[in-house]
Amino acid sequence: MIDRSVPRRVLPAPEPGGAETVTAALPVRPRTGRLLVLATVFVCAACGLVYELELLALGTYLIGDSVTQASVVLSVMVFAMGVGSLLAKRFRHRPALGFGVIEAGLALLGGLSAMALYASFAWLGESRPALVAFSFAIGMLIGAEIPLLMVLIQRIRRQDAGGAVADLFAADYVGALVGGLAFPFLLLPMLGQLTGAMLTGTVNAVVGGGLVLWLFRHDLTRRCRWLLITANLTVLVVLASATVLADDFERVARRAVYGSEVRVAVQTGVQELVLTGPATGSPRSLDLYLDGRLRVSGYDEYRYHEALVHPAMTGPHARVLVLGGGDGLAAREVLRYRDVASVTVVEVDPGVVRLARTDPMLSALNAGVYSDPRLAVVTEDAFRWLRGPAADDRFDVIVSDLPDPGITPSTKLYSQEFYGLAVRALAPGGRMAVHAGPLATRPRTYWTVDSTLRAAGLRTTPYSAGGRLTGFAAGPDRTPLGGSGAPPQDWGFVLAARDQEPRLRVDRETPALRSLSTGSLQDAARDAERTRVSGLPPSTLPHPRYS
Repeated sequence: MIDRSVPRRVLPAPEPGGAETVTAALPVRPRTGRLLVLATVFVCAACGLVYELELLALGTYLIGDSVTQASVVLSVMVFAMGVGSLLAKRFRHRPALGFGVIEAGLALLGGLSAMALYASFAWLGESRPALVAFSFAIGMLIGAEIPLLMVLIQRIRRQDAGGAVADLFAADYVGALVGGLAFPFLLLPMLGQLTGAMLTGTVNAVVGGGLVLWLFRHDLTRRCRWLLITANLTVLVVLASATVLADDFERVARRAVYGSEVRVAVQTGVQELVLTGPATGSPRSLDLYLDGRLRVSGYDEYRYHEALVHPAMTGPHARVLVLGGGDGLAAREVLRYRDVASVTVVEVDPGVVRLARTDPMLSALNAGVYSDPRLAVVTEDAFRWLRGPAADDRFDVIVSDLPDPGITPSTKLYSQEFYGLAVRALAPGGRMAVHAGPLATRPRTYWTVDSTLRAAGLRTTPYSAGGRLTGFAAGPDRTPLGGSGAPPQDWGFVLAARDQEPRLRVDRETPALRSLSTGSLQDAARDAERTRVSGLPPSTLPHPRYS
């Protein structure tokens, strides 16, 4: 007796030498079933690209150097996709079961990848092996999807291979577009990396498992159906539990990274801001981390900011431009001069400015500079601002208080083009002070900054200053970097001028300093000169030279 409750399509036998006859039993019409398969391709492609972008973003945040992390993740994933495509041939005789198992694994791995990477960074101090492992595993599973979907869609309605491939890849690419746009504009700002990845995994499991367990349920034995149901329910329960515990996990992991006194943790549209230290007491106990890197240490930040600002203030300094420095600490040193008429701070992240205005400890450390009427704040990218009409005004002093040039988003702010724009904004006789990264540990990077400034038409004088080690938040001994036991390291600076080689000195009118004198500056210049690396080409936008 024939069961007529399920539409059944028996495809004609192929001509000699062709593929074997394929029979599909579906709960819907073949045309509807084909559309459902293409819709699943669309959703799975969107989820796959979200996993890829999440690995890229978190790898860049935890490790730094977005170019390197993008190269590692993309190359490993593409290679793994090829491996997955080959392994998919083992499932071609049972494509529905194979696709169901792959989607359950992909949903679990992709959904938990962000949490696993952050846990590796927090407790092991190293996330590179986990980044490579997840990139390979996720890429391999993504690579196995299309071959199996090709078999499944051919089981519904046989068509020529070229047409089937075109349909599948069209749905795949459009889905990738949607996933690529959803990650930065929807998932990341609204849910964050951890919850966003787990929600994506949930969608992946529901759609992938639903296609197999409903549309192709007649291709599965009873045992296989229960196997897939159990696997998918387990994945959903694990992801739901991880989502519920995500906030607690973040708090525990953050304490493992930054220590027990995390007071403020904010994810802005630009970066993560973490402020550690007690809410009251001496501002010297405060530490400010930007994207996991110690940016301000209340213990000795004055050494950095005095060395950065005051050598450039020897001469006319009525109008001063500070690039970066949203914490207000460089502006604090500038505003110690009574004859400064105006200070313009250009900071890309309004969250840093908001924290510097409102946090009692950070506001005490910057001496409440944001209440000074001489200070104006512009929340914009420094490169874009210098290109605009607002930079047509000339400044006597420009202070470049930016992250190290080795951090890829900052690379353009250490380029010949950027310094060319800065030269245009300098008044005749003006001076520019540039934070150029550590001198002792990265001399090639430091001297590339010097070479780039010279290529932009500036005359330079290099120097350095001592301070605590800055960098990632946690060291191998799990002690937050910048803590009282952190070893000393130098900060490298370059003083530049348009018209003549600038002299390192401190004028008699300079306010009382704690760590700086003309003698110490000249000693620092001689020490820097001993490390000179000659013949380095300048860094440009088309050819960045910083690693």
